Amino acid sequence: MRKTETVFIALGTNVGDCAANLQTAKALLRRKVAILQASSVYRTPPWGYTQQPDFLNQVIEVSTWLQPRALLRFLKRIEKKMGREKLILNGPRVIDLDIIFYGSRVLTSLDLQIPHPRMVGRAFVLVPLNEIAPDVIHPGLGISVQEMLTTVDTTGVIRL
Repeated sequence: MRKTETVFIALGTNVGDCAANLQTAKALLRRKVAILQASSVYRTPPWGYTQQPDFLNQVIEVSTWLQPRALLRFLKRIEKKMGREKLILNGPRVIDLDIIFYGSRVLTSLDLQIPHPRMVGRAFVLVPLNEIAPDVIHPGLGISVQEMLTTVDTTGVIRL
C-alpha cells in the first residue's frame, strides 16, 4: 500500500465560465487525488496585473500518493488540458493550480517550492485556506494560517 500525504491546493480562474472551470479542475484532480474538503469559492480582485477581470478562488485539501514533483506535473497537465496559456505574468487564466502545502515538507528547487513561496502575502490564498485549515502551521515560518491571515489586506475578497 502506498503512503498518502495531505496536500493543500489553491485553484484560481478568471477566464470563461469560472464556476465551471473550478468544477472541471476538481473533477480532473479526482483522477489522482481524493478531495477531503473544499473551501467556499471567493471572488477576489486581480493581483499583480490588475487590468483583468476578478478571479474566483478556492482551496482544497486532498490526499494523494503522488510525490511533490509528480503532483506538480499532474497539475500542469490539467492546466494545459483546460487551455491555460501563460501570456502575461499574473495575467488572465482559465485555471491556475498551485501546491500550497505538501504535508509538513519544505522543498526548494528551480521548478518547485513548497510551501508556496508567495502564499504569505496573498489574501486570495489565505482567506479560503483559513476557512478549512486555520491551525495548519507553515513549516518554514512556524506560524499558523490564521496568524498569516492577520498580516494581509482582505479588501475585496468576497465569499460567494
